[in-house]
Amino acid sequence: MKTLTKPQAENYMILYPISWETFGRMSEELSENSGKRLTYDGEYLQIMSPLMEDENNNWFISRLIFVMAEEWDLTIKSVGSLTLKRDDIKKGIEPDACFYLKNEPSVRNKQHIDLNTEDVPPDLAIEIDITSGSLDKLPIYAALGVAEIWRYDGQVLRFYGLNKETKCYQEMSQSIAFPWLETSLIPQWLEQRLIIGETAVLKQVRQWATEQKKY
Repeated sequence: MKTLTKPQAENYMILYPISWETFGRMSEELSENSGKRLTYDGEYLQIMSPLMEDENNNWFISRLIFVMAEEWDLTIKSVGSLTLKRDDIKKGIEPDACFYLKNEPSVRNKQHIDLNTEDVPPDLAIEIDITSGSLDKLPIYAALGVAEIWRYDGQVLRFYGLNKETKCYQEMSQSIAFPWLETSLIPQWLEQRLIIGETAVLKQVRQWATEQKKY
């Protein structure tokens, strides 16, 4: 078994070859440790320990999502870094955060979600990729059928929507889940919270979201 690492990304490592069964066991063993994120694709297993910067950005973006959902009367269910995996394609991933919006009614009363059954994948997944992990995660999300991905690299936020015909993601200027939201806004809010504080920014975002309903 080989271990691949990069000097600039000490918070993750990649193991190869790792069997699908081993990934499943590790995912269960680490399920109570929210400090780890696993990604599996073709016998490559990436184990990532998020930095404080990653976690803080993830938490604040999640708060922004809930503020917008509340103001726009959208049903929402957060499932955190739920392990998304399917045995038939042997792919698995643990997002920084993921949410059900359009499909929220189908999982509203569920405390356990399994994509190997009739459960549908989340509508939105968040990826905070400050250190540029080496595994390409978009093909994994596409194979699992996640409709929308937000990827933030510490400076730029990009929206990706899944093309169901090509089963590939296309970059978008606006979110599918939140049509009034443009990619430039969230990085501005993330930067501003470091100046005026998180509570003040959340209040501004709530006011902005309320104003959008008028148009």
